[in-house]
Amino acid sequence: MGGTVSANQDDANLLEVRGLTKTFGTLTACDHVDLTVAKGEIHALLGENGAGKSTLINLLSGALRPDGGAIEVDGRPVSRMTPAYAQQAGIAVVQQELSLTASLSIAENIGLGAYPRRFGLLDYPELAVRARAACDLVGLHEPLSMPVGNLSLGRRQMVEIAKALYRRPRVLILDEPTSSLSATETKVLTDLLERLRGEGIAILYISHRLNEVMALCQHVTVLKDGTCTADRSLEGTDANGLVRLMVGRDPGDLFPQWQASASAANAISVRNFSAGLMRDVDLDVRTGEVLGIGGLVGQGQEDLLLGLYGAIPARTASAIVNGASGLPSGVPKANALGLAYVPADRKREGLHLIHSIITNLMLPAFARLPALKRRSRRAERETARGLAAQLGIKGDLDRPAQALSGGNQQKVALAKWMPHHLLLVTTREGLRRPVEVALDAKLGSET
Repeated sequence: MGGTVSANQDDANLLEVRGLTKTFGTLTACDHVDLTVAKGEIHALLGENGAGKSTLINLLSGALRPDGGAIEVDGRPVSRMTPAYAQQAGIAVVQQELSLTASLSIAENIGLGAYPRRFGLLDYPELAVRARAACDLVGLHEPLSMPVGNLSLGRRQMVEIAKALYRRPRVLILDEPTSSLSATETKVLTDLLERLRGEGIAILYISHRLNEVMALCQHVTVLKDGTCTADRSLEGTDANGLVRLMVGRDPGDLFPQWQASASAANAISVRNFSAGLMRDVDLDVRTGEVLGIGGLVGQGQEDLLLGLYGAIPARTASAIVNGASGLPSGVPKANALGLAYVPADRKREGLHLIHSIITNLMLPAFARLPALKRRSRRAERETARGLAAQLGIKGDLDRPAQALSGGNQQKVALAKWMPHHLLLVTTREGLRRPVEVALDAKLGSET
């Protein structure tokens, strides 16, 4: 339970953190962090992967207990933050990793843990009214009875945000809220945040999309290696300045200069290719080339990649994949040809979250081993360490993948396939610029 003392009603700050500290063994994830978010302010929290942002969010939501420091909500010191007390105090968190139950309806997910009651029973009519009001705020017009599992990733993200608004928060914490949203959904969300700001709600906004930060936020706090390295107004700051605050270098130093050789052979070449929504596509991808496929969400980009990967039916007049004629007949054949598919939804499709980081990194290698061949644990660990080093995955590799932040989970989903030609869907979700540069360099040298 959360203990309190008398409140200071004149205090303009809704959330204050002083000297917050959290350690995991020898690792200090948050080191005497200070943070203040005012009423009617959208406050950016920035930092590279592993900077301590996820730990700080979990401390503020009561999911973790701090080892030191103090938290105040609307001037009231909190002696012990718990999830129940955070909700009671008006703190709502939308995590980067969604917490929805696929088999439950939209309304049931939105009200989960805070269902209205009548005579001790769940009041479905009242739930429907309140859930519809929350959905209308985020532009979600699907039937409330629809199972969440039937929604796209972007629409599920909007349900998660509606779930937070259903609780009528005074402090709203958003972790990468636009990472899976379309341009239209992003516009709806940004308009909503401006309205909430006008109503005096304090918003803590975590994003690697610096253009959004510059457009929305008034103040920024930057974390690096668990410590607060900057806390300032965004007035007079540009995106390049934010990058310098995060990494301590000029943005121009972060962009590698490389390009595929004009004489490089085609790794993938198809003519009149059709799969799903895609029709009669001609495509050439050279060795060492990064080819971008744009368009609005749901216009067939994933169908193109899934067809090339042998995961859905496809047809083509001619195809060459890594020197072999014809399309892969299935996923095992695609993997054998050196293709790998990294899905947009890493949590459900890209990783085995309950298994260790080592296991996740080594799964593609396990699939190539003969069934009766003895595995070398030492060799597996050395290989996994090498893969982890390529994208900066730090710490104990025996931890379950679910213990990692969203960005670090994405690193694992990518690193396990690095020797392959990669088919990537919204790959950079949760990755900060330095990791993107490392990824670009690896793609340019190995794809």
